[in-house]
Amino acid sequence: MMFGIFSLSAYTILHVIISLAGIAAGFVVMAGMLKGERLDRWTFWFLLMTVLTSLTGFGFPFERLLPSHIVGIISLAALLIAIVARYVFGLAGPWRWLYVVAAILAQWFNVFVLIVQSFQKVPFLQTLAPTQSEPPFLAVQTVVMVLFIITGIAALRKFRPAAA
Repeated sequence: MMFGIFSLSAYTILHVIISLAGIAAGFVVMAGMLKGERLDRWTFWFLLMTVLTSLTGFGFPFERLLPSHIVGIISLAALLIAIVARYVFGLAGPWRWLYVVAAILAQWFNVFVLIVQSFQKVPFLQTLAPTQSEPPFLAVQTVVMVLFIITGIAALRKFRPAAA
């Protein structure tokens, strides 16, 4: 079956590669925030790959609005705020904290989806939580969310670069 210029499996692989690149860059950017560093190139790649992750997520065949689409829409809204805060307003004034919150939220959404996909596709994890309502899945998602909240609070305190 052809899916545009790609087969569906090739498109899926491309989407996964983009997603993992965005997640990796996002963790570098978060580490930079905790050190008060801007990391301009890493930030550019994080934002670009994360936008592409959300956009390519809409390229899969679907017949109705799914939870993944809602996550993608919210993520794109957060990314728009992060991009405007960073590149239009240069992190000046309230745009600094808006950038931090939006960027970390977008990263959390990517990691959230990575966990969901891992529990769906990795056999060992799938047996632990086949419906993703079991305690192992909920525990992992809760721990990750708490770690992102703690990191976000720390980043809000430490990320204070001079406006661009």
